[in-house]
Amino acid sequence: MNKLQALRAFVDVAESGGFSKAARRLGVATSSVTRLIDGLEASLGTALLTRSTRRVTLTDAGAAYLEQVSQVLSDLDEADGSVSDAGGEAVGPLRVSLPVTFARVCLAPHIPGFLREHPRVSLDLVLSDAYVDLAAERIDVAVRIGAPANQPHLIVRHLAEHHRYVVASHGYLEQRGMPTSPAELSAHECLRFAYQAGPQRWSFRQGSTVQHVEIQGRLAANSSDMLREAVLDDLGVALLAEWLVQEDVRAGRLQRLFEDYEINPQDQHISVHAAYLPNRRHSRKVHAFLDFLAGHLAKVSAG
Repeated sequence: MNKLQALRAFVDVAESGGFSKAARRLGVATSSVTRLIDGLEASLGTALLTRSTRRVTLTDAGAAYLEQVSQVLSDLDEADGSVSDAGGEAVGPLRVSLPVTFARVCLAPHIPGFLREHPRVSLDLVLSDAYVDLAAERIDVAVRIGAPANQPHLIVRHLAEHHRYVVASHGYLEQRGMPTSPAELSAHECLRFAYQAGPQRWSFRQGSTVQHVEIQGRLAANSSDMLREAVLDDLGVALLAEWLVQEDVRAGRLQRLFEDYEINPQDQHISVHAAYLPNRRHSRKVHAFLDFLAGHLAKVSAG
């Protein structure tokens, strides 16, 4: 029995729920898959699968074995890929996790250029504002916006500063008046990103002086796109990423407030950074993508 073939057959049977489906995925006869599984179970001295005329299910031992075998095969595939990807040219599939709005605004228009520059790389972009588990989701690199946490199991690379604007529409300011100091925002309708439940405050730093203003408003959302639409529709004042609203400010659709301050939610220093597992440290495709992204973000900040 070829142990590696048997393990791959076992995973395919478990994932597809049948021997014939697994055989089609593997491109072999169903009888070959059956012999591989029989041999694997015989070598282990335990049943991994429960067969019936209608379906195949995992035994308790099979479920535990599947979890470990899947990780082993994933690591093996990654090791094989890293050999070809550690040379001078970026090669192979690249799975990237990205925040949704950031990907739409900052990345989507430039993906064709990256793929043209690296013709042997294929991209699988996973858009999510959640902090995904890189190992469990088989993510090569995750781009994140926030305060970089101490993550000893990950390598973290700084990509860019993350500046924010306090903005309001001219229609809103005509209705409610222009706030002349950060403290006056406590009397305004503030559109809040749903970081957490309960009161929220914005911090305004000017030199060594920091002011904290507790803000309130009737609308909170976990989508910066929705908050941008709300502020454009005269619903209030919002704290949004520079890259999201700078064109609105330049075009006169929004007014930037308190330009002399560095502004963040709470006291966090926010940046755009990337995280990846140590076994990707020598990956040419990972570094090629991050170099591309860092270069583009530098142009956005300068422009």
